Amino acid sequence: MTGFQGFGEYAIDFYDGLVADNSKAYWDANKATYETDVRAPMQALLGELEKEFGAEFGRAKVFRPFRDVRFAKDKTPYKTHCGGVIEAGRGGGAYYVEVGPAGLRVGGGCFHLAADQLARFRAAVAEEIHGDALRAILAKLERSGWEILGDRLRTAPRGYPKDHPRIDLLQYRSVYAVRVWEPDDTLHERGCLTRVRTAWRQLRVFNEWSRDHVGVSEVAR
Repeated sequence: MTGFQGFGEYAIDFYDGLVADNSKAYWDANKATYETDVRAPMQALLGELEKEFGAEFGRAKVFRPFRDVRFAKDKTPYKTHCGGVIEAGRGGGAYYVEVGPAGLRVGGGCFHLAADQLARFRAAVAEEIHGDALRAILAKLERSGWEILGDRLRTAPRGYPKDHPRIDLLQYRSVYAVRVWEPDDTLHERGCLTRVRTAWRQLRVFNEWSRDHVGVSEVAR
């Protein structure tokens, strides 16, 4: 595939089937569909987007289709979506895209913060200039149709007063923006590239804040 022309006709059908039968037998019988309708288009999509977004955040990669079940109660072997990302390191800003039964999902921000990243995040939020900048960034994304998600404490983190003016932001242990498009014709057309590129451009200021104030973790995960 020389350029992205959309995800294959059977991309969503493949994942609908995998949700119903998450087994090696299903995977082996339908692996060719995964390769042609899912993985190859995802690689092509990321290949085109890397030209614009990779310079600051690193090389693109497609995530493995296999789940890490070593410590999970759910032992189903395969992920029920295909994700791809451009990031320097987990947590310090990311351009994410995913295709699965729900359709097309894009996201960015501070995913899965390590301890050192979380400390830097809170230090930045505690400062008025950087904390207010993040609040404005998230508010603008929400007004544009993004959903702001993340893991949050129920109370103030240790060392910060409960009446801090940005306590709602300080409670985050991860924070990211997500947008979803249900399966439609555009998913299977080159217009899907435009959809993702436009969304990622909206995320740029959030990812730049994350890069500048959180950065890549310095400790092993």
